[in-house]
Amino acid sequence: MQASTAATPTVEHCGTIFVAIELSQKSWLLTVHSPERGRMSRHKLEGGDHAELLALIARARARAAEKLGSVPEVVSCYEAGYDGFWLHRLLEAAGIKNFVFDAASIAVEQRARRAKTDRIDGELLLRTLMAYLRGEPRVVRIVRVPSLEAEDARRASRERDRLITEQTAHTNRIKALLRLCGMAVGNPRRRDWLAWLARQRDWQGQPVPPQLLAEVTREHARLMLMRDQLAALEEAQATQAAPVPAPTAERQKLLLRLKALGPAFTATLVNELFYKNFRNRREVASYCGLTPSPWKSGSTDREQGISKAGNRRARHKAIELAWLWLRHQPESALSRWFRTRTATAGKRTKRVAIVALARKLIVALWRYLTTGLVPEQAIMKT
Repeated sequence: MQASTAATPTVEHCGTIFVAIELSQKSWLLTVHSPERGRMSRHKLEGGDHAELLALIARARARAAEKLGSVPEVVSCYEAGYDGFWLHRLLEAAGIKNFVFDAASIAVEQRARRAKTDRIDGELLLRTLMAYLRGEPRVVRIVRVPSLEAEDARRASRERDRLITEQTAHTNRIKALLRLCGMAVGNPRRRDWLAWLARQRDWQGQPVPPQLLAEVTREHARLMLMRDQLAALEEAQATQAAPVPAPTAERQKLLLRLKALGPAFTATLVNELFYKNFRNRREVASYCGLTPSPWKSGSTDREQGISKAGNRRARHKAIELAWLWLRHQPESALSRWFRTRTATAGKRTKRVAIVALARKLIVALWRYLTTGLVPEQAIMKT
């Protein structure tokens, strides 16, 4: 006997219109459950057509109000992804209560060959939304949408990380090309490096081959462009040319008082992690993806490592901060805890311990920003 898949709204929301939006770049699929109808309806829109989306919802609301005698509430949802949060802000401004779902938290069938279509995904989103409003625990994780100012403030730190990555890639590419001839590399990040390269000779006393030299010259031009953009970006951050939200600026000032934290690192840490208001330390570690992932079933009991389910940039900065903390805060309680645990340990144990230190350190910094409690025996800047 096959179980019914029809979704049942809660008593409190029996007069509510539920809308699930399945987003893609080419088209949007709306799955709507209206109280005056006993079934789901589906509507396909062109991708990004928000005007038609609001018009369709308005027509559904007017039709339901005509039959019910009162204007129903509209609750919508969609998965966080390529479109970001602009649609959430649009729906909220239109008086529609919207939820942004973490796509990885939605339960799906575990069949080896499960069917997957936009129609099935839309129905799943709608049933998940109704289950969440019924109060079912842990049915889905809701994404906390940042303010427009907080979201815009982190663009600079993210662009800086991308520019540094591209700068390293161009530098390594130049080194790899010159190694093909067995020639010295020098410092490709110098502006007069091409003049220096013209004086270099290989083992036969020959200069760089013409085609290879042309390729290296183009790579060096791109490298110089990355360095110019990095310099301009860092100058803008130093002079605070872009407006920074007051809470973000205050948290950056507090973190800068701690030794081992510089302006660029602090800006990235605040924009990626500490712009949120967490309820407890578990939420802090979970957002960074630094929580353990046990696998316990019957006699099986093993650890799979950290979840890595949170903000990837925040997790990378937390690990980097742990190494910086050991160097610049050697007498702090956390650094002494790490040295005690790894006094006779090997490299693998130290890598595991540094993750544990990163989790403890992130929680300690969160307490410092929320309560003013300085990490134990930490050195403050004068």
